[in-house]
Amino acid sequence: MGMTFVFDVVNVLIGLVIILLIMLTGGSLFSRLTKFDDMKEIRGGNEAAGIYMGSKLLGLSIIVALVSLGSHDWWAMIGWSVVGIVVLSLVYVLFDLVTPKLDVCKEIEAGNKAVAQLLRSVIVGVSLVIGTILM
Repeated sequence: MGMTFVFDVVNVLIGLVIILLIMLTGGSLFSRLTKFDDMKEIRGGNEAAGIYMGSKLLGLSIIVALVSLGSHDWWAMIGWSVVGIVVLSLVYVLFDLVTPKLDVCKEIEAGNKAVAQLLRSVIVGVSLVIGTILM
């Protein structure tokens, strides 16, 4: 076990702290965009709310992972993660605007898993594209 191993372990620990902070920040900001209490719905067993929140966090993870592949700079990872949070927030707002006959928040709060699955696909797809662009 040389210094390389210790250096790698320290990097993994730093990465874990950063990704946890990014997820907490992203999750908190994403929750503020919805018109219902995400955690209350999830604790109550609303699968649609869980799918939706999980896909936002998955999308953010995809962006962070792809950015990390292209850069080994912690500050770049943090900066581009902020961009990812903003982009995913805009995706939600734009999706809501372009689907005026579909009240996303009401549907998810009502447990509509079809809407949650649709949003998951949009979020993951956009995250892959954005993450690839940022690599």
